[in-house]
Amino acid sequence: MDKEFLTNPFTLGLALGLLIAFFTWKSGFAAKRNIKKENKRLQGEHNELQQHLNTQLKVNAEGNDTLQKKLEELREQNENLRVNISTLQNKPGRAEIRQLQIMENSVALMREQAPGFAQAWERAMQQAEADHTAAEGGLKKLVQKVLPRINTAQPEETEEETPKKSS
Repeated sequence: MDKEFLTNPFTLGLALGLLIAFFTWKSGFAAKRNIKKENKRLQGEHNELQQHLNTQLKVNAEGNDTLQKKLEELREQNENLRVNISTLQNKPGRAEIRQLQIMENSVALMREQAPGFAQAWERAMQQAEADHTAAEGGLKKLVQKVLPRINTAQPEETEEETPKKSS
Protein backbone atom coordinates (compact mmCIF):
# COMPACT_ATOMS: atom_id res chain seq x y z
CA MET A 1 0.00 0.00 0.00
CA ASP A 2 2.86 2.35 0.57
CA LYS A 3 4.13 1.82 -2.91
CA GLU A 4 0.75 2.31 -4.35
CA PHE A 5 0.32 5.52 -2.35
CA LEU A 6 3.73 6.83 -3.46
CA THR A 7 3.11 6.04 -7.11
CA ASN A 8 -0.29 7.66 -7.11
CA PRO A 9 -0.28 10.62 -9.54
CA PHE A 10 -1.81 12.91 -6.93
CA THR A 11 0.95 12.11 -4.44
CA LEU A 12 3.63 12.55 -7.08
CA GLY A 13 2.14 15.90 -8.17
CA LEU A 14 1.85 17.01 -4.56
CA ALA A 15 5.46 16.03 -3.84
CA LEU A 16 6.66 17.74 -7.01
CA GLY A 17 4.64 20.89 -6.17
CA LEU A 18 6.00 20.94 -2.61
CA LEU A 19 9.53 20.47 -3.91
CA ILE A 20 9.12 23.38 -6.34
CA ALA A 21 7.55 25.51 -3.59
CA PHE A 22 10.46 24.68 -1.23
CA PHE A 23 13.11 25.67 -3.78
CA THR A 24 11.19 28.85 -4.64
CA TRP A 25 10.91 29.70 -0.93
CA LYS A 26 14.62 28.97 -0.41
CA SER A 27 15.55 31.13 -3.42
CA GLY A 28 13.31 33.97 -2.18
CA PHE A 29 14.79 33.66 1.31
CA ALA A 30 18.36 33.85 -0.09
CA ALA A 31 17.42 36.79 -2.31
CA LYS A 32 15.83 38.57 0.68
CA ARG A 33 18.98 37.97 2.73
CA ASN A 34 21.16 39.32 -0.11
CA ILE A 35 18.90 42.36 -0.49
CA LYS A 36 19.21 43.07 3.25
CA LYS A 37 23.02 42.83 3.03
CA GLU A 38 23.09 45.09 -0.03
CA ASN A 39 20.71 47.55 1.63
CA LYS A 40 22.91 47.64 4.75
CA ARG A 41 26.03 48.22 2.62
CA LEU A 42 24.33 50.98 0.61
CA GLN A 43 23.04 52.60 3.81
CA GLY A 44 26.60 52.64 5.21
CA GLU A 45 27.94 54.10 1.97
CA HIS A 46 25.15 56.70 2.00
CA ASN A 47 26.01 57.69 5.57
CA GLU A 48 29.71 57.93 4.68
CA LEU A 49 28.98 60.11 1.64
CA GLN A 50 26.62 62.28 3.70
CA GLN A 51 29.35 62.77 6.32
CA HIS A 52 31.90 63.60 3.59
CA LEU A 53 29.48 66.11 2.04
CA ASN A 54 28.88 67.77 5.42
CA THR A 55 32.63 68.01 6.02
CA GLN A 56 33.19 69.46 2.55
CA LEU A 57 30.44 72.04 3.06
CA LYS A 58 31.94 73.08 6.41
CA VAL A 59 35.38 73.49 4.85
CA ASN A 60 33.92 75.54 1.97
CA ALA A 61 31.93 77.70 4.37
CA GLU A 62 35.06 78.41 6.45
CA GLY A 63 37.00 79.26 3.27
CA ASN A 64 34.23 81.58 2.09
CA ASP A 65 34.11 83.29 5.47
CA THR A 66 37.88 83.81 5.37
CA LEU A 67 37.67 85.22 1.83
CA GLN A 68 34.81 87.55 2.81
CA LYS A 69 36.79 88.86 5.80
CA LYS A 70 39.86 89.41 3.64
CA LEU A 71 37.76 91.15 0.98
CA GLU A 72 36.28 93.51 3.56
CA GLU A 73 39.77 94.22 4.93
CA LEU A 74 41.07 94.98 1.43
CA ARG A 75 38.10 97.27 0.75
CA GLU A 76 38.87 99.20 3.93
CA GLN A 77 42.55 99.47 2.96
CA ASN A 78 41.55 100.64 -0.53
CA GLU A 79 39.29 103.33 0.90
CA ASN A 80 42.04 104.45 3.32
CA LEU A 81 44.53 104.67 0.46
CA ARG A 82 42.05 106.64 -1.64
CA VAL A 83 41.58 109.13 1.21
CA ASN A 84 45.37 109.40 1.71
CA ILE A 85 45.93 110.06 -2.00
CA SER A 86 43.24 112.71 -2.01
CA THR A 87 44.78 114.36 1.07
CA LEU A 88 48.27 114.31 -0.44
CA GLN A 89 47.05 115.81 -3.70
CA ASN A 90 45.46 118.70 -1.84
CA LYS A 91 48.64 119.66 0.03
CA PRO A 92 49.93 123.20 -0.51
CA GLY A 93 52.25 123.48 -3.50
CA ARG A 94 50.91 120.35 -5.15
CA ALA A 95 48.97 122.31 -7.78
CA GLU A 96 52.12 124.24 -8.72
CA ILE A 97 54.13 121.03 -9.07
CA ARG A 98 51.36 119.59 -11.24
CA GLN A 99 51.35 122.67 -13.44
CA LEU A 100 55.16 122.54 -13.79
CA GLN A 101 54.99 118.90 -14.83
CA ILE A 102 52.33 119.74 -17.40
CA MET A 103 54.47 122.58 -18.77
CA GLU A 104 57.56 120.38 -18.91
CA ASN A 105 55.64 117.75 -20.86
CA SER A 106 54.26 120.47 -23.15
CA VAL A 107 57.74 121.79 -23.92
CA ALA A 108 58.96 118.29 -24.74
CA LEU A 109 56.00 117.74 -27.06
CA MET A 110 56.56 121.13 -28.71
CA ARG A 111 60.14 120.22 -29.55
CA GLU A 112 58.83 117.15 -31.35
CA GLN A 113 55.83 118.59 -33.16
CA ALA A 114 56.42 122.10 -34.41
CA PRO A 115 58.77 124.55 -32.74
CA GLY A 116 57.75 128.18 -33.10
CA PHE A 117 53.97 127.93 -33.55
CA ALA A 118 51.49 129.05 -30.89
CA GLN A 119 48.74 126.71 -32.02
CA ALA A 120 51.04 123.73 -31.64
CA TRP A 121 52.03 125.01 -28.19
CA GLU A 122 48.39 125.17 -27.06
CA ARG A 123 47.70 121.72 -28.48
CA ALA A 124 50.77 120.36 -26.70
CA MET A 125 49.65 121.98 -23.42
CA GLN A 126 46.22 120.38 -23.72
CA GLN A 127 47.70 117.00 -24.60
CA ALA A 128 50.19 117.19 -21.72
CA GLU A 129 47.40 118.10 -19.31
CA ALA A 130 45.34 115.14 -20.53
CA ASP A 131 48.37 112.85 -20.18
CA HIS A 132 48.97 114.11 -16.67
CA THR A 133 45.34 113.57 -15.72
CA ALA A 134 45.54 110.02 -17.06
CA ALA A 135 48.82 109.46 -15.23
CA GLU A 136 47.36 110.51 -11.88
CA GLY A 137 45.72 107.11 -11.53
CA GLY A 138 46.74 103.69 -12.68
CA LEU A 139 49.66 101.98 -14.31
CA LYS A 140 51.07 105.05 -16.08
CA LYS A 141 51.62 106.76 -12.72
CA LEU A 142 53.47 103.71 -11.43
CA VAL A 143 55.66 103.59 -14.55
CA GLN A 144 56.48 107.29 -14.19
CA LYS A 145 57.48 106.83 -10.56
CA VAL A 146 59.59 103.75 -11.27
CA LEU A 147 61.15 105.11 -14.44
CA PRO A 148 61.10 108.92 -14.04
CA ARG A 149 61.51 111.26 -16.98
CA ILE A 150 61.23 108.62 -19.71
CA ASN A 151 58.42 110.51 -21.41
CA THR A 152 59.97 113.93 -20.94
CA ALA A 153 63.68 113.24 -21.45
CA GLN A 154 63.91 113.69 -25.21
CA PRO A 155 67.38 114.03 -26.73
CA GLU A 156 67.85 117.49 -28.15
CA GLU A 157 68.75 117.70 -31.79
CA THR A 158 72.25 118.81 -32.58
CA GLU A 159 72.99 121.33 -35.28
CA GLU A 160 74.28 118.60 -37.56
CA GLU A 161 70.99 116.65 -37.37
CA THR A 162 68.81 119.74 -37.93
CA PRO A 163 68.36 120.53 -41.61
CA LYS A 164 69.62 123.98 -42.56
CA LYS A 165 67.07 126.36 -43.93
CA SER A 166 68.15 128.62 -46.76
CA SER A 167 67.35 132.29 -46.23
